[in-house]
Amino acid sequence: MPDYWARHDPSRLALRTADRAIAFDAFDRITNQVAHLIAAGPTVPGGFVGFLGKNSPDLYFALFGAAKTRSGMVIYNWRLSPGEIAAQVADSQAHMVIVERDSETLWQAALALMAEPPETLWIDADDTLEASAAGQPDTRPAIAVEHDDVAFQLYTSGTTGEPKGVMFSHAAINAMRLCEHLEPAYDWQDGDSFINGLPNFHLLHIGIALQCIYNGVAIDIVRQFDPAAMLDAIGARRPTLLTLTPTMLQILLDHPAAQTADFSSLRLTLYAGSPISLGLIKRAIAYMPCRFMQFYGSTEAGGAIALLRPEEHDLSDEERLKSCGRPLPLVAMRIVDAADRDVPDGESGELLIRQPSITKGYWRRPAMTAEAIRHGWYRTGDIARRDADGLFYIVDRAKDMIVSGGENIYSSEVESALSTHAAIASVAVIGVPDPRWGECVKALVILREGHVVTEPDLIAHCRAHLAGYKVPKSIEFRESFPLVPSGKISKKDLRAPYWAGHGRGVA
Repeated sequence: MPDYWARHDPSRLALRTADRAIAFDAFDRITNQVAHLIAAGPTVPGGFVGFLGKNSPDLYFALFGAAKTRSGMVIYNWRLSPGEIAAQVADSQAHMVIVERDSETLWQAALALMAEPPETLWIDADDTLEASAAGQPDTRPAIAVEHDDVAFQLYTSGTTGEPKGVMFSHAAINAMRLCEHLEPAYDWQDGDSFINGLPNFHLLHIGIALQCIYNGVAIDIVRQFDPAAMLDAIGARRPTLLTLTPTMLQILLDHPAAQTADFSSLRLTLYAGSPISLGLIKRAIAYMPCRFMQFYGSTEAGGAIALLRPEEHDLSDEERLKSCGRPLPLVAMRIVDAADRDVPDGESGELLIRQPSITKGYWRRPAMTAEAIRHGWYRTGDIARRDADGLFYIVDRAKDMIVSGGENIYSSEVESALSTHAAIASVAVIGVPDPRWGECVKALVILREGHVVTEPDLIAHCRAHLAGYKVPKSIEFRESFPLVPSGKISKKDLRAPYWAGHGRGVA
């Protein structure tokens, strides 16, 4: 991708930080030098190079530099504990890990737990990866890269169990670009720039970044998501494209500086990563003067599965705003029952997807791969339904569904009802033990600053919007929620205290 733009439009902007702009000709040249630096180290073609650090140009230099040596890049989560980092490094068998000095304490503690520690290549603001590679040749290494080679690997966030390394081949990445190229809702324009403060160890970051680089769209790099920093960067750098998870979007809009922030440069905001509440998307549409597009996907899918396109974001059609849209070109979606039979429109079941960008599988876990991908169909673990117009709706995660007295209750439906209350900033609904019903509905809420509301008030609000058996039996007020690294609320952690001693798994 960098090579193409370096030959066809070398001065086109590729990367930008607060104080630097990098064109595609420099981007391609630097990634060649990084490739030679990596090839001179202990790595082997077909192996992995690791990266532990926040967002920076060096992240992209490492990703494309490693690819040019036929090495896959594994991006580790700098928020993890030393033990978790050590386990992922050992699992990925990386021979070299590029580590920012900001993560030195974490990395040194992780190294002490490794039986066979990899070589560490330290980088920081002064001694960057680019600087370390400056003496290397700036031509591409004479190494053949195969379509089926792993380009990068990400570890799942662990919302549903043990983190697993998800492999992505060059062929899958190119196939995802083809799906997007055939999709008219992706409207790339000359002069576009994408502001990226997403966590780099998550597919939402890497997937959108690759999409931008493929299309010659500049990436405005923000070190990490911070609402004040993002608002400042949007005002100063005037990006045209923004992507956030719903949690991040809410945090951004809740920040006091959002009241005076200038969003006028944005023409499109994409949101993905978890279902969005009706209250939040209505608020965002009313507040931000740009178009919105939702994409539903998963790490294993390699990118977007379905889009709720900008023209379908209609404030007068609240039901449609709950949808995740329709599949992209070349993507197939099925909803099946427990016996893998397709269910009629309107009925809920597990969502299966088939698309050309699907993962190669879980690294060193063939049994898990075979369980997740059967006959080419990936089992998402999401409960979904399709309406008569062909729109898909993610009803809940299978593991988040609450079974109370034999009735299936989808937590997202209760969350959506509560999110429309003016006093609520954020809400998470879980099932908790109940001696009569097996489990019952409990809502955990964070109130907007300056708002006061009682538990009976919120229960009455739910009764006006939900069937009686879906109404929370109790509501608890919180100051914050535990989050997984990708920014989603960790319901596993929310459930754990209530189910301790009850013999039910909380993953």
